[in-house]
Amino acid sequence: MIWHNQASLKVSVFAWRLLRDRLPTRFNLAHRGIILLEVSLCVSDCGSLETAQHLFLSCFAFSSLWPLVGVDSNVLSDHFFLFVYSTGGGKATRSFLQLIWLLCVWVLWNERNNMLFNNVVTPMSKLSDKVKYMSLAWMKAKNITFRFDTDTWCSSPFQCLGIT
Repeated sequence: MIWHNQASLKVSVFAWRLLRDRLPTRFNLAHRGIILLEVSLCVSDCGSLETAQHLFLSCFAFSSLWPLVGVDSNVLSDHFFLFVYSTGGGKATRSFLQLIWLLCVWVLWNERNNMLFNNVVTPMSKLSDKVKYMSLAWMKAKNITFRFDTDTWCSSPFQCLGIT
């Protein structure tokens, strides 16, 4: 289900690695002996080990994106499934929600890297906007008849698609 025709291949591969706990998080790097365990704490300075589970679902700096877009869960694979199937909608709705989930984790990972390597913190509202703009771009790139303009889409993408 992570392979989506409107998402780039690198995003789908990223999600595949995420759901299999194969991302280069600080904890995974320490577990493999690449870095010391002492430096495997979360990049947000929250004091927890930087695991994928923590980073995407528990860390105050990153997990606050999820309430802005939908569902809450403590297990990544469950989170993905619940997010995609939360509305009980048809195939088109599930496909869109799958795309949004992929975008959210991609944006969060890039924000984590931006924080780690560039020492830059982006407000969550800006990350939410980034998900909206990227979803619009991805939808328009693959759907020539996509009829929503930027303002309409960014004000309420779920409503544009009839998702309540």
